[in-house]
Amino acid sequence: MSKIIASAAIRGANLLVKQADDMLEKAIAEHGENQTFEFPDTAFFLPMIYAMTGFAVKTIGDMKTALEMAKELLHPEPEEHLWKPYLGETLDSGMATLFAEEIVMALRYIKGLEPAVDPETGYVYNGFITDTIQRNLGIQLVDGTMPGFAAVIGAAPDDDIAVRIIRELQEKNILTFLSGHVNGNSVTKQLLRKGVELGWDTRIVPLGPDTEHTLYALDWAIRASLIFGGKKPGDYREHLKYQKDRVFAFAVVLGELDDIKWTTGAGAINMGFPAIADTDIPVIHPTGVCIYEEVDKEFDHSKIVQKAIEVRGLKITVEKPPIPVAYGPAFEGERIRKEDMFIEFGGQRTPSFEWVRMREMDEIEDGKIVIVGNNWQERYEKGGQMPLGIVGDVAGRKMQKDFESVMERKIHSNLNEAQGVWHMGQRDINWIRISHNAKKEGFTLEHLGIINAVMTHHRFRAIVDKVQVTIYIDEGDVLRLQEEARKVYKERDQRIGGLVDEAVDTFYSCLLCQSFAPTHVCVISPERLGLCGAFNWLDCRAAYEIDPTGGNQPITKGELIDAKYGRYTGIDEYLKKASGGAIETLNLYTIMENPMTSCGCFECIVAIVPEANGVMIVHRGHTDMTPIGMKFSTLAGSVGGGTQNPGFMGIGRNFIVSKKFIYGDGGIKRIVWMTRNLKESLREVFERRAAEEGVPDLLDKIADESICEEPEKLLEFLTSVGHPALEMEPIL
Repeated sequence: MSKIIASAAIRGANLLVKQADDMLEKAIAEHGENQTFEFPDTAFFLPMIYAMTGFAVKTIGDMKTALEMAKELLHPEPEEHLWKPYLGETLDSGMATLFAEEIVMALRYIKGLEPAVDPETGYVYNGFITDTIQRNLGIQLVDGTMPGFAAVIGAAPDDDIAVRIIRELQEKNILTFLSGHVNGNSVTKQLLRKGVELGWDTRIVPLGPDTEHTLYALDWAIRASLIFGGKKPGDYREHLKYQKDRVFAFAVVLGELDDIKWTTGAGAINMGFPAIADTDIPVIHPTGVCIYEEVDKEFDHSKIVQKAIEVRGLKITVEKPPIPVAYGPAFEGERIRKEDMFIEFGGQRTPSFEWVRMREMDEIEDGKIVIVGNNWQERYEKGGQMPLGIVGDVAGRKMQKDFESVMERKIHSNLNEAQGVWHMGQRDINWIRISHNAKKEGFTLEHLGIINAVMTHHRFRAIVDKVQVTIYIDEGDVLRLQEEARKVYKERDQRIGGLVDEAVDTFYSCLLCQSFAPTHVCVISPERLGLCGAFNWLDCRAAYEIDPTGGNQPITKGELIDAKYGRYTGIDEYLKKASGGAIETLNLYTIMENPMTSCGCFECIVAIVPEANGVMIVHRGHTDMTPIGMKFSTLAGSVGGGTQNPGFMGIGRNFIVSKKFIYGDGGIKRIVWMTRNLKESLREVFERRAAEEGVPDLLDKIADESICEEPEKLLEFLTSVGHPALEMEPIL
């Protein structure tokens, strides 16, 4: 590497190690070495140190040991080593930096200084990124919705340039982390001054005001190989290789670089993440000696994002309908508050619905947008509230009636991805808002139709040949067509609701998560949706029609081997091939013997509770203790990575109310504990299922965290209410 980079990285690493050393001494004096610590909602302790060394930092005393490892990287001379890989002097200093920064951030949490707060604006930074957030975004990271993430460090020359850079990243669907400053100014402050909405909903996440806060983004990255990749703690070469090959990250460094930026950059380069700066820095490209180095520059801020994407090797294709506002998944979480709203439809304010109908090819005109209603331009210009009916007529040689509901659900994403347009709900309980800013940019009612026509074509290109959209705004028309649509909704529900596993010859796989978890194969049937909750059997069937070589492949069931546990010859044959021989057999309806693998982005975890002769279910995001002595984050750390773990399994939440839910183990009567949030969200449909099983009051006999978190108290409660699991045959 360049001598300039090397000397700066080594100086910066020594500064940070010294800072960590000083903070540790004060923390030990104040709290003692036995003071415990963990970052919020993670099963991986201090993740970078844990992944690289296998050492679990649980106390302040452990931090002292870990810091000695960082010192060894800077001074690899002592005869006895705690940890001694060799990546090269500069890269070793970069890794020492990440260790030191992780310890500094942990000590800042202990002191109550994290998440950081901006003293000028009161803005609260995100701080450490939790396991829950990582799993929530898992499906977007693997299905191409979120092709990569960027760490933007420093400050742009002016506020407008900062906004343009971030908007370009948003439009390319890149998740963006912000950190660092230049003389007190930062991209975060620049965006706040321009009124840009920040946070996970918009994919612009300020981590903290200092360069050291970039560590949180690198902690996020390293956990991908722990959570999804199944890489073992301490296997640092495998972790670094996984980062380079599967985690598509890069840095954009704005403004002058100091030693801390250089050394943090050296740590990121270790992980295969290139850095592009807007200043005159030495340019370094990969060599045969070290595959991890990449430093480049781009002075033109209109080109810096594209330069970074090219250097990282990302291939991004963005389909944008011809509308006057920005468009992309990064705007899907945008909120439009009442004071920002120009006009709204539905949401119990006005009659509203959306409906996709299959039509014959000669019945519609492709791309035609029709608005039915008197003086719609004048009524729209007044703003406020209006009735709305969106009818999408679709025709195609491969179109099927069952695809109507799949396309209809996508209206939500179609509209939400337009900047300044907000959509909630489905069918006849939808709610749409358009902002003042979108209206100023020229957004009209017609654009609602254009978006749906273009994006239906794009998302379902192999199924759809023609799309025509009609928008109704007169209340009489909306109410009349709404009743017609409700009859169709009911017919669909009855048809799809009666679809069972035994009625079809073909299940589907979902292999999207193999980009992160190479041995994981999700098997999706009519009665078992994907564990991420994003794909059901109809979704997979439509996806296969769209892309026959894509991530959703048909699986011929073959002969039934075990009806109780759900084992088929065709599934076993497919699994061996799709998992590269790692998985040889699968039982769909049990957690006790060869259950389905998990990647890491499951909505819930089912786990055996032997003392209660049953199972518990904890949903992603629950941070408290469970009756088996593990939090969700700890459980998830052992369930994911594409391995089979008898007694434990990741699932999609709606699988809980399926007739096939752990059917081989006794079904829903085995559930003895569920998180309260999950119980309440499923109450109506769960009570119907329980009644079918002859235990209509089952939900009230299932404990939750408000009742107990210990196995002894759980057993007391179950006995007092007469839970059926206590009378069932032993689960073990």
